[in-house]
Amino acid sequence: MASKASKRTTYRCTECGWQTVKWVGRCGECQAWGTVEEVGGPVAVRTQAASKVANPAKPIGDVDATKASVTTTGVGEFDRVLGGGLVPGAVMLVAGEPGIGKSTLLLDVAARAARADTKVLYVSGEESAAQVRLRADRTDAVADTLYLASETDLATVLAHIDAVQPTFLVIDSVQTIASAEVDGSAGNVSQVREVAAAIIQVAKARNISTVLVGHVTKDGSIAGPRLLEHLVDVVITFEGERHSRLRLVRAVKNRYGPTDEVGCFDLSDGGIQGLSDPSSLFLTSRDKPVAGTCVTVTLEGRRPLVTEVQALVAPSAGGSPRRTTSGVDSSRTAMILAVLERRAGAPVSRADCYVSTVGGAKLSEPASDLAVALSLLSSAQEKPLPAGLIAVGEVGLSGDIRAVSGVARRLAEAARIGFDKAIIPAGSLGTEKTPAGMRIAECADLGSAMRAVGTASGD
Repeated sequence: MASKASKRTTYRCTECGWQTVKWVGRCGECQAWGTVEEVGGPVAVRTQAASKVANPAKPIGDVDATKASVTTTGVGEFDRVLGGGLVPGAVMLVAGEPGIGKSTLLLDVAARAARADTKVLYVSGEESAAQVRLRADRTDAVADTLYLASETDLATVLAHIDAVQPTFLVIDSVQTIASAEVDGSAGNVSQVREVAAAIIQVAKARNISTVLVGHVTKDGSIAGPRLLEHLVDVVITFEGERHSRLRLVRAVKNRYGPTDEVGCFDLSDGGIQGLSDPSSLFLTSRDKPVAGTCVTVTLEGRRPLVTEVQALVAPSAGGSPRRTTSGVDSSRTAMILAVLERRAGAPVSRADCYVSTVGGAKLSEPASDLAVALSLLSSAQEKPLPAGLIAVGEVGLSGDIRAVSGVARRLAEAARIGFDKAIIPAGSLGTEKTPAGMRIAECADLGSAMRAVGTASGD
C-alpha cells in the first residue's frame, strides 16, 4: 500500500511542543497563554506493517510468568504498598513534597536490595555523589553492589545503565534529567516526557525494576504531563506533616497489587523506619482520663489506626468566638458544633473551640465525627469520658449517628491495644463478631450516645 503524505498549516506551543490544527490562545497541554504559534505543517505518513516480528504473539498459557515474579525490597511497609515487592520491568513513580523523606526512603530500599545480591544503580540529579554518600553513612545505607552516579544528562544516564547493568534503578528525580535532543530546560513538559519515555523503554527491554522520583506542584499534584502517570505501572504518594515524624506511603495506581494499602514510616535523625504498629504515635499516655479527650479508630486504606482527639471549649474574650483546628477538617468541625448547639443543647456557639489530634495525625473520614463531638461535649461539661472508651460514627445534621465501613476491623484494633468500651452506630455490626470482653453500645443519635457515656461512667 502506498503511503500518503499531506501538508497543512498547524500551530505548536513553544513551551511544550503541543500541536493543534487551529490557533488557540492557551496551550491545551501546559496551559500556558500566548505560546501557540503557526508552524509549517508536518508530513502525515501512514505507518506500514513490519515485515518481520521479533517476538511473535503466543497463547497466554505459554507465557512464562516466572519472569515477573515479585522480589522483596527488605522494607516490609514498602512491600505492603507495592503488593509484595519489586516486579522485574516495572516502573514506579514516587511523588511527594520536598523534604518529606522520599530520597531517604529510596536510598534505604536501594541499600537493602543491594545487600540481597541485587545490583542497584542510584542516579541522583539533585545532589552530588558525596552528599548522597554522607546521607548513606548516617542512615547505614552503604552496600557493595549499590552503585551511585550524579548526572543530569539523559544520554549519560543511559550510558551508566549500559555499564552497570543493574536489576534495580532509582532516578532521583525525573524532573532534573534533560535530553540534548529536546528543546527546553530540564523539568518542562517536553523534557519530562522524553526522559520518562527513554527510561521506561530501557526498563521494559531489560527487565529493570525502576523507581522515578517526581516533584509535586503547589496543590500537591504530580508535576509534569499527566501522560507520565499513565506510562508508569505504579504511582506512589508520600504524605506527612513536616513537623510530624509519621510518614504515610500509599499507592494511587498499582498494576501488580492493591491500591488500598498504606505503609507507615517513622522519620528521624537516624533515617526512616517502618512502623508495623503506628497507633502508639497518636495516643497520649496518662494515669487518669482528662476532660475534652476522646479516642477513635480511623481507616487508612485497610489499616486501622487508633487516634486521640483533643478539644478545648473556653469562654470567648471577644464578640466573635474562635474556631481553631489541627488535624481535622475545619468545615466539618463547624458543622458538628452547630449540631451540638441545636440538637444536644451544648452551649458552644458563644465559646472559643479548639480541636486537635495527637501526633500530627489527620482525620479526614466522617467516621471520626462522633469522637470530635464527644470530646467537645466533654470539654464543655468538664466531665472526662470513661477510660478505655472509643467512639466511631458519622454525625448527621439531624443529630443522627450514621453507619461507617469496617466497624469490626476498627473494634478489633481497639481491643488489641486495650480498649474495652465502644460507641458505634446502631446496626453497623450486623452478623460480624465482636471482640471478647468489649462492651459495645450501638447508638442511633447523639442523645443515646450521651446516655451510653453516662452509663459507662456510672452516672
